[in-house]
Amino acid sequence: MPYRQTVDGMDQIVAMLQKAGDSAVGIAAKALYKGAGVVADEISKGARSVRTSPFRYAAGGRMRDPSPEEKAAIVSAGAAGIAKFRKTGSEVNTSVGYSRSGYCTIAGKTKPIPVIVNSINSGTSFMKKQPFIRKAVSVSRSKATDAITGEVERLVGEIIK
Repeated sequence: MPYRQTVDGMDQIVAMLQKAGDSAVGIAAKALYKGAGVVADEISKGARSVRTSPFRYAAGGRMRDPSPEEKAAIVSAGAAGIAKFRKTGSEVNTSVGYSRSGYCTIAGKTKPIPVIVNSINSGTSFMKKQPFIRKAVSVSRSKATDAITGEVERLVGEIIK
């Protein structure tokens, strides 16, 4: 004897899945913003931990630490910024950093803040490197992943309800 099974409510399930699929890029962008915020906060905290010493010219191949004025410039720039999102098909990308932080005056000279940040982070021929951005990204990786995952689960949960 053949058995027959009927299911009611499949239209609602299909509509809910369609809505979740249509919202996927928006959900990804919102979640990525939360994760990028975690990374930006950690980078700002790393900027405050940069070691300094009073300014001196590094002559004769000697290296120097960043001056307190250089540290103050990157700290006063505020939190690292989150770039505009690039959405390409099924991907959403952004970057976190100081690329549009502006300018500051150090020792009577106007300098771009991103140049100071890169000099401190990567070092120069006269400045010791202090890779605070790389360290901040490493430290915040799991926290950012958790923030992204939590936001995705929350937003998908709102759609499913």
